Amino acid sequence: MNNINITLIQSILTWQNTPANLAHFTKQIAAIEETTHIIILPEMFNTGFTMQPELYAETMDGSTIQWMKSTAAAKRAIVCGSIAIKEDGKYYNRLVWMQPDGSFGVYDKRHLFGYAHEDTHYTAGKKRLIAAAGGWKFNLQICYDLRFPVWARQQTADGAAEYDVLIYVANWPQKRIDAWSQLLKARAIENQCYVIGVNRVGTDGNGIYHNGASAVYDAMGNPLLYSEEDEIHKTITLNKSHLQESREKFPFLKDADDFKIVQEY
Repeated sequence: MNNINITLIQSILTWQNTPANLAHFTKQIAAIEETTHIIILPEMFNTGFTMQPELYAETMDGSTIQWMKSTAAAKRAIVCGSIAIKEDGKYYNRLVWMQPDGSFGVYDKRHLFGYAHEDTHYTAGKKRLIAAAGGWKFNLQICYDLRFPVWARQQTADGAAEYDVLIYVANWPQKRIDAWSQLLKARAIENQCYVIGVNRVGTDGNGIYHNGASAVYDAMGNPLLYSEEDEIHKTITLNKSHLQESREKFPFLKDADDFKIVQEY
């Protein structure tokens, strides 16, 4: 079975400064020496977690989308991260899954962070995105979605998994980082999948400190990568045979509740 290489970029974000952030990520991506198939950036990687989308949101033809297209093509890798998007008079915290050929998928954050009034500035998404690459399937989610396990739950058919990797991009603060780490591990165990969480580091424009704790867990909840504090770009290889062996040895998914998430299209 195919393995896949995924690069996590845990970075400082310059507050509400898209040109500075794109220049910084360009340097970080250029420094990736290993062959990689997917590059994952944090939530709102071009601005930080802004609640001023009327000033900083872009369209799907904007400079950040163009940067993602050119970067994916040049690196021959998928580039994944979320940005603030304006569309049809509404604002979305939108994850973009940009492929090297310029085609892309999008996921709009379902669970908006009311504690920071995200729900008063952005519109919630209505459907999940499960993307495919290299014989793998990826469930793509954003930050606060992590607290809501039903939205990530495998919808199985005869015990067959719906996806192989669950990805969260985030701006998750240090003061609640224990919840981040525990919930990432829990999502891996309950869904029998790899889980990847990519967080930012540094202090944002509201004085909120982030210590990263970006991580990768296997289907048994074993940590494969964990990094606090520092800016990093780390590439990890996910092993499809290891995942399949775990599911065959412990066929828990066949006993899962039979349900479907209602989504609007």
